[in-house]
Order: sequence, then C-alpha cells, then structure tokens
Amino acid sequence: MKLNKLIPAILYAVMILSFIPLKSFSQSIEGDWHGIADIQGMQLRLSLHIKSAGDEYTSTWDSPDQNAFGIPSTTTTFTFPDFSFSHQQAGLKYAGKVNPDYTEIAGFLEQGQLKTEIKFGRQPIAAPAGSPTVLKEKYDKQEVYITMRDGVKLFTSIYTPKNSSSPRPVLLNRTPYNIESGGPSGFNVFMQLYTRFTNDEYIMVFQDVRGKFMSEGVFEDIRPVIPVKKSQTDTDETTDTWDTVDWLVKNVKNNNGNVGIFGISYPGFYSTMGIINAHPAVKAVSPQAPVTNWFIGDDFHHNGAFFLLDCFPFYYSFGQPRRELSRSGKPSFRWPTPDNYEFFLSLGAIKNIAPKYFGDSIKFWNDVFEHPDYDDFWKSRDPRPHLRNVKPAVMTVGGWFDAEDLYGALQTYKAIETQNPRSVTNHIVMGPWAHSQWAAGEAANLGNIYWGMDANLRFMELEKKFFDHHLKGTEDPGIAEATMFVTGSNEWRDFDSWPPANVKVKNLYFHPGEIASFQPPSDNNSFDEYISDPMNPVPYREDVHAARSPEYMTDDQRFASRRPDVMVYQTAVLDEDFTVTGPVNAGLFVSTTGTDADYIVKLIDVFPPDFKSEDPGTGYPLGGYQMLVRGEVMRGKYRNSLEKPEPFVPGKVTEVKFELPDVAHTFKKGHRIMIQVQNSWFPLVDRNPQKFVNIYKCSDDDFVKATQRIYHDALHPSHVSLSILP
Repeated sequence: MKLNKLIPAILYAVMILSFIPLKSFSQSIEGDWHGIADIQGMQLRLSLHIKSAGDEYTSTWDSPDQNAFGIPSTTTTFTFPDFSFSHQQAGLKYAGKVNPDYTEIAGFLEQGQLKTEIKFGRQPIAAPAGSPTVLKEKYDKQEVYITMRDGVKLFTSIYTPKNSSSPRPVLLNRTPYNIESGGPSGFNVFMQLYTRFTNDEYIMVFQDVRGKFMSEGVFEDIRPVIPVKKSQTDTDETTDTWDTVDWLVKNVKNNNGNVGIFGISYPGFYSTMGIINAHPAVKAVSPQAPVTNWFIGDDFHHNGAFFLLDCFPFYYSFGQPRRELSRSGKPSFRWPTPDNYEFFLSLGAIKNIAPKYFGDSIKFWNDVFEHPDYDDFWKSRDPRPHLRNVKPAVMTVGGWFDAEDLYGALQTYKAIETQNPRSVTNHIVMGPWAHSQWAAGEAANLGNIYWGMDANLRFMELEKKFFDHHLKGTEDPGIAEATMFVTGSNEWRDFDSWPPANVKVKNLYFHPGEIASFQPPSDNNSFDEYISDPMNPVPYREDVHAARSPEYMTDDQRFASRRPDVMVYQTAVLDEDFTVTGPVNAGLFVSTTGTDADYIVKLIDVFPPDFKSEDPGTGYPLGGYQMLVRGEVMRGKYRNSLEKPEPFVPGKVTEVKFELPDVAHTFKKGHRIMIQVQNSWFPLVDRNPQKFVNIYKCSDDDFVKATQRIYHDALHPSHVSLSILP
C-alpha cells in the first residue's frame, strides 16, 4: 500500500540473510559467489557461500551493504544446471542456472510481487555508488530526539555531509514506516534510493511521526488538523512539523536555513501537513501520492465503497498497537491460500473478519466500522480545507495508475489551486506510474503496457530542479504548471492549467447491441438486463493471486467483458485520435430489484486485432487487448449524498452520477473506446449485499441476487462524459 512496503520486504530478507565465507572449488558449485541486485534503483551486493554434504547442499548469505552476515538459507538445492535457495521466514526464493564452467549462476530473486535478476560470479564486487559503504564516506549520521511543544519527543535521524565547505539545504521526510530499522550504525534506505540528492550533499532528515516506532506519544491515523490552537497541548501534524523544522534550522550544523519536505503516500500526507501554517524556513514541499481523503477516493474507500483487498492486509500489520518504543515492525499477513477471491468469499459478511483475525486490537479498523457514512470523523481528517494561505512552493506528484492515492494527488493540487492566489507556486506532475513507482529505479512499463521510455527520468530531473531552485537558489527551471504523461500516445506534455481549459466535452452514449456512440439514443424503453449475484461477484483480475497487484490498473479486461453480468458498450473503430484529459463523468440511468447496489464504470482502450507491441519484452498477446484506462466505483446508496445514504426504490429508474479520477490518454486511430458497467469488483471492493443495510454490520443472509437494468433510451441516455483536446 505504501512505498515503504515495496522495499522493506526485500530489505528485511537481505538484512537477515548472511553467510560464512568458504573456500572456492573449481568445477563445483561449492564456494563463494558474488552478485548485485537492482532493487528499485538501489544497488545491493549479495554474497552467497555454498557447501555440500554428500548429495545435499547448504548455503549462507552476506549483504555487506546492509551489514548483514551469518544467517543460513532455509533450503538449498542443486542438480546441474539448476540451483535454488529459499528463506522461509522472509518468503524469499532464488532460482538460477549454473554455466558449465561453474563461473556464473544466472537467475531471478523473487519475493511477493518483486522479481529481480541476479547473476552471481566468483569475483568480489566493489561497493556500488549510493551504497551505505560509500555513503558513510560522505555523510555523518546522528540520531536525536526533538521535543515538541507539548513535551513529546520525536525520534529523528540526521545525515550531514562531511564536506562543510558551504551551507546545505535540508530535506525532511516524516513517516509512520520506521526510519532506522538498521540501528544506529545503519543507513536509512532512502539515503540509498535518493542519490540525486545525496550526490549533491543535501542534508537529509528522517523522522518517525508521533506514536510510531521510536517516537514518543500516541499515534492517530490521518490525524486531524486543529484549526485553532488554544494551548500547548493542542498539537497536530502541522505543529509537529513546525517544531521539527524550527529545531533543525537552529541546531543542524552548516544548514542554509532552507527546508524542503517530501514523502510518498502516508509520508505524502505528512508533507501536506508541512504546507499548512508552514514554518518560514519551509520553502518547498512535494506531497507525492498524498493520502488525502480515506472515504471519497484514497486507500480505504472510493465513494463510500470499502477497498477490502488493500485495507485488510495493510491494517493487519500497520494497525497493531505498539507496546513500547521499537525499531521493529509487526509481521505481515500470511495468506492461508494464494487465491484472495476464494479467501474473502469464504469469510462471508465483512463483519466476520475482525473476530477471526483482529479481535479488538486494530483501533482504526474498528473506527471505520463505527463510521460507515461520511460524517465528521472522516471530514476532520481531510486536509484540503486547510490548504489556504500557502507560502511554500508546492509540486504535487502522482501516478495515473496509482491504485492507492491517485485521488489524493489530483485533489491536493486542485485544493491549493482553487483556494490560493495565482501567485502561489503550485505544480502537478502525473506519470504513467503505479503507487510510488516514480521514486527510484525504472518505469518503462506497468504490467503488459510499455511506454517506450523510462518515464522516471523526466520526473527525477524535475524533482531535483524544483528543490534546487527553491532551496539552493538556482536559476528558475521553468517547470510547467502541469507536467503530464499522456498514455496511448506515450509522451510527456506541458499544460498551463489542469484540467486543460481548451477542451470540448462530449458525451459517449450507450446504445443497444453493445454499442457506444457520440450520438444520443433515440429509442424508447431501451435497456440491458442481467442478474447481479453477490455470491458470484465479478473479479477485479482474471488470475489467481493473494496480495493486490498494481498491474490491475492497466489490465486486459477481456475476461470481464465475457461475463453475463458485465455490460459492454464500445465505439466503432476510430478514424482519428481522441486525446481525453481531465475527469471522466458517468451518468447512468439504472434500476434494480434490490434496495442498494454498487456501480463500477470502466473506461477501456481496445487495441486493434493485429496490434503488436514495439517493446520486444512483451510476451502477452496484445491484439484485441482491452486496456483499463480508468475504473471507479460508486456505492449506490451514496449517489445523492455521502453523508445521508438512501435506498433505491425497487424497479424505479434512477439516475446515478459520479466522477471518475482524471485521465490523460490518447485513443489512437484504429482503436475503439469501450465502457464496461458492472456491480461488483471483488475482492478489491467489498461486496454490496444489494440490500439497504449497514454493510459493516450485515449478516450473510442479507446478500441477495438482484436484477439490474442499464437504460439507454431517449429519456434515459446513460453515458460517460469525456473532455477531448482539440
């Protein structure tokens, strides 16, 4: 769910795997092997030591860049040329092939959704640039406690360049994800990932937020802003940020008095907090995929619909209460089956989850179930109303295929843009990325869809220029208001505003016979009818897997279009390019025999039947591919108000209108535009029982089949609205 969840899994394995050096043997797999892994742009050396005992083998590992030595692998197998090892506790495995000369093992290291190629050879490898070994030659590290105005002390690590020839700016990252798991002598993983700043000798500062890991206090999820502080005990994340920055500029040696704040996802939320009532030293802030509203569009809910597959495993670990200050996290959820669809379906009603897996220990999970509607609990946690009188320069960053916090990036930019004068520096950068994919490494594709370039290079350049200009006083780099990657045409484009002003809004109407057209329907009493069965929900992906995969955001939708409970409407073959920018608005006319229903609308790019990818690495058949461009759910009872749900009248034609998050996509000539409409998206979204009840407290027998209708006639012209660039 968060950037830190993508990296620590492999790092955890690396830090606990270590090995005992052994003598090498010619024409034998025994001995020392050395390789290097590229993990999201971080170069990590691994040394493997193998020995045999009869027909059996054992191995141990070193990770010198993580100061990890001496822990054996769980299994080691070798039958020429196939070699493998595993580590059960970390869920890690490696499989490769040995060459005839026994000088190379070529294979892949896998853990969860991470798969990286490693080639092992006989020669030791020098420490790579950006490794802790090299960084320790450039940086001094100290761990301190900074006292907040109410006396609570926050654990903070500070990395200062040994070169003190000139004052340096400060970059601050505040996070709930454990800044220094490696101990006082270890170096934070972000020091290795953000070489664009460490190479330039920025002062880098990381902080555990209040109540997490080594920081004192009580943690509160998306802690609300207190607009008017009446005493020293009235603290929130804005005051904690202010107090931290004030201490840093007064106490960190050789700083130039300018502070930047950055972070992705939950740390993006804390970056947003640094904008509100900002300390004068804060000159630039970059909220990236910032958590913004957990009821309307980020992480937990979309339009009131609960995102089960993300939230359950995340809070199983993250939500466990902390008993004492610690550098260690809680164990991740171990799926009892690799099939998440079957796992969640077998649990029945969602209320059955907590007694079986959580008990009363996960406070925020329980809070969610006590606040099923958009009440003050949720509203108070939305930072957008407080993004006024903004002083720092802001560059908000997000990914078009960010399954977690696409909404937050778009809406944070929008709130600053609409609530502040034009003189406020406010940029937005959106790329073709999954959650946090832009942070490090390469981004040449997402799933089966390739972009024809490494989309990260442009962003990394912009991010560095943004902070350099505002923190170091370099020349204005002329960053556009909106720097957007347009998928389909696969190009970066600059815009003076977002959404662009010079668009033409066109309605794409549904017609009988699975047809979509920009011409409105003229039929009378025309509709598609089907049965929606919550006991056989539409899956969000075709394959079998456990943890939610980010690739679903560009997945092939042919599996869904073949189901009888998914309605399909598509255009004729396009005779020109259509570039769609900004939000997509759904306007459905529906009826149901139930009293509640979810409505999922998907915007899809249908490739020509003879389409072939220009990328040679693509193995998936792309002829006729139905690429998901955007999908969104509306929990039907909230169609008129998120605060006050209301039932459907069975059989009554009802309008359901909602907005899908923005897109920037070119539907190329020769392609088709498709719209799919369905009533479940499981287990990404929890099942709607199709009865007007509190879904968090309903029982298994509340789930009922319902007959659904999608209307497409002159009086009820179901459609989606697209903003098309000329």
